[in-house]
Amino acid sequence: MALKFEHLTRPAIRKLQAGERITEHGITAERQKNGGLRYSINIMVDGQRIHRVIGRDSDGVTREQAERAIENFRTKAREGRLDLPTGRKRHRTFKESGEEYLARIKGNPKHGKNFVRKQKHIRDRLIPHFKTARLDKITDEYVSSYIEARLADGVSEATVNRELSTLSHFLNRAAYWWKIRSKPNIEKFEEKRKQIEILTQTERHDLLQAAIADQDPLTWLFVAIAIGTGMRHSELLRIKWERIEFDLRRIHIPEAKAGMREQPIPKALADRLRKHWRQIGEPSGWVFPTARNDAKTPHRTSMAKQFARTVERAGMSKKRVTPHVLRHTAITDLVTAGIPLPTIQKISGHKTLAMVLRYTQLADDHVSESVDTLGASFSDAITPRLHIGGKVADIASASKIGKR
Repeated sequence: MALKFEHLTRPAIRKLQAGERITEHGITAERQKNGGLRYSINIMVDGQRIHRVIGRDSDGVTREQAERAIENFRTKAREGRLDLPTGRKRHRTFKESGEEYLARIKGNPKHGKNFVRKQKHIRDRLIPHFKTARLDKITDEYVSSYIEARLADGVSEATVNRELSTLSHFLNRAAYWWKIRSKPNIEKFEEKRKQIEILTQTERHDLLQAAIADQDPLTWLFVAIAIGTGMRHSELLRIKWERIEFDLRRIHIPEAKAGMREQPIPKALADRLRKHWRQIGEPSGWVFPTARNDAKTPHRTSMAKQFARTVERAGMSKKRVTPHVLRHTAITDLVTAGIPLPTIQKISGHKTLAMVLRYTQLADDHVSESVDTLGASFSDAITPRLHIGGKVADIASASKIGKR
């Protein structure tokens, strides 16, 4: 229905002087200082305020065009297409939001974990599938079509699950950041848990000896702490010397997967770390500092290559023995030692007790008393060698080396 005007009539508009305006039915005609006439609208539609400049009479804009703009907005509202996010003139697309998501989480200690993997999922898998689809219109059917397409590509259900995890995190962030009103239900495939691999005492001994022989002087330290604590790879590389309490036998971990925690360490490892710290001059800062001047972080982000070399040198399979196997081994030691599961959860940093229960299948009748069972790998027979100036010397015989 055409609007009826009592004030915003054509004669009244022609009489407007510079700086004067007339508003009626949400339409404003304003005479500007240069004599031109500008039309704008300011209305409420579908619970949202819409304020737009329609144009100037010098561009051929008339009151009728402002009327049509209002009608157009109301038509969209009736069709359910006006649910624009606050402060935006158009809907977010999956592609643009995906890139913004990556920019926001990069370097974020909480949401930026596994960033490289998330970036690959977003750019190489999710954006090519969802493209410019409206972010608030991603339905269960959209997700199902993605799953079908990925399975048709021949990828495993486990791989699809990893990609769906990224999609879920992305959509959760979108709902929080941009107030996206709807979110699909993402159901993952049930995965069979892999058999937990653990190392024997002999294998641990051989691995540590191989690490001591590695050309990187920090490899043995990485392997020793991993064997003695069961810490995650990323947590281990973020250790600072000042966060190690040698007497209390604790490592403070401010940013862990399940939140801040204190990591207990066996006495044999605490003694070994203190001895090494003194031999290298009682430094502060990162235990595993980066060696590159152009590195993005002041500490190393991976010891995968060094560990793989060590595994091969020890005569073991790289596919079987990974840094995470040392975590499995340490936790299994605690279970078989009869340590209460809630205590193990506190030591291991698992989010839930159910995750610790996975290791109970490996428990046997041979128990010991405490976490010091992890220290068995640090007998006097294992003497790490100190790398100094390109030379390798036994730490036990390096007591004359001063601070550097």
